[in-house]
Amino acid sequence: MHLAYDYPLLGAMWTTMWLFLWILWFFLLFRIIVDIFRDDSMSGWVKTGWLVFVIVLPFLGVLIYVLARGKDMGKREREHAREQQQAVEDYIRKTAGNDAAEGPSKAEQLAKLSEVKARGDLTDEEFQRAKELILH
Repeated sequence: MHLAYDYPLLGAMWTTMWLFLWILWFFLLFRIIVDIFRDDSMSGWVKTGWLVFVIVLPFLGVLIYVLARGKDMGKREREHAREQQQAVEDYIRKTAGNDAAEGPSKAEQLAKLSEVKARGDLTDEEFQRAKELILH
């Protein structure tokens, strides 16, 4: 019969360390695989070669990949993040209708209309008609 006190504290620390390193290893492996697919400067054959190397001989493949191409991994990650941010900003501008060629957006027009009504320059009927024109 094995009890919890039969497993020493140092053994628990070693187990925790090995578990952490194992998880870190898989994180690095998947990060490299994503980097291989993300890199547009490599041809399909080069990507296939790196993938086979990383999958068949994972420890050696990952270490050689990091030595050979690790310097630019951060640059590719930053470029990918920049492209995603630009895509989000473009989507927001398009959705809000805030393109310079279109003029003021509907939200801006409604805000100005509300200001004019708040000053008392428009009646409720005029405000409703102008609002319907903006929204349609």
